[in-house]
Order: sequence, then structure tokens, then C-alpha cells
Amino acid sequence: MTIAAEFSRLVPLDRIGAGVSAHEIEANEAERAALATRFDLISVERLTATITLKRDGDVIDATGRLTAAVTQSCIASGEPVPATIDTDLAIRFIPESEDRPEEVELDANALDTVDYRGGAIDLGEAAAETLALSLDPFPRSRHADAALKAAGVISEDEAKLASSPFAALKGLGKG
Repeated sequence: MTIAAEFSRLVPLDRIGAGVSAHEIEANEAERAALATRFDLISVERLTATITLKRDGDVIDATGRLTAAVTQSCIASGEPVPATIDTDLAIRFIPESEDRPEEVELDANALDTVDYRGGAIDLGEAAAETLALSLDPFPRSRHADAALKAAGVISEDEAKLASSPFAALKGLGKG
């Protein structure tokens, strides 16, 4: 069963020539709402990408820029945390193959790879995945520390201090 991507921008392979081609994509309101649900965001206010494609046989390199405005939930208070994303997009589309090894050693300059099958690549899904990887995994509002403290969560520094052998000595002086 194949699930349709929330933000799909298919580019047929026969439209990608030997040269370089430029593509601009933007998520509409319904696509942004669906992506917000997929990535557990309060909202996606904007998602655009400018992508350049370069083909070498069956391999297509997609490079460009992704910009977005999103609102995440604070991990401590649940309050909205607005974020702006402006990041590079760099993906190598390669034909799906059953005989390719699962893990491939990549050097630091290697592009992320995405398998494709059929006669098209999906720039929208590539942009959506780039967005997901660019999100702050632990968004915090300005009230996060207070919410954590109220819940009884102590900071790393407080935990180190409490577990210090000197903490026990400090308690001996009171009495």
C-alpha cells in the first residue's frame, strides 16, 4: 500500500535533460496543514524551495534552498514556539534497486540519497523530508524553564551539584 505524500511535486524523468533545470515549489494551505499534522506541528505558515536538478544517467542531483515558517509546541509548557527555517537542500535521487547494499559509506560531501521508482522524482516530498530534518527536536518557549521547575524537573547543573560529595557535607553544617 502506498500512501500519497502530503506535498507532492512530481517531475517526470523525461523532462529532466542533460543540462541543469531550475524548479520553484511552494506548499499551498491544505498541503501545509497536512504537513503540520504529519510532523506534529501547530502549523506550517510557509514552505518554499528553489531546487536545481542535474542529471547523470538515471541519477539526479537536487540542490537548492528551502525556507519555511512553522510553529512548534514547547516541550515543557506546550506553548507555541515560532521558528524560521532557511537551509540547504541536497539530495541525490537514485533508481530503486534490490541488489544495492543497505548501508553505504558516505564522505562528508556526499548528498543524502533517496530511491525513486517509475518515471518521476518527487521534489515536494524531498522538501518535506528536509523540513522535518531541520526542525528543532526540543523546542522551548521562554516559559519552559519555569514549567519544568514547577513540574519538579531540575537542571543538569542542579543534578550535578546534588550528586556531589560536597552536597552531603553542606547538609552537615545545618542543625
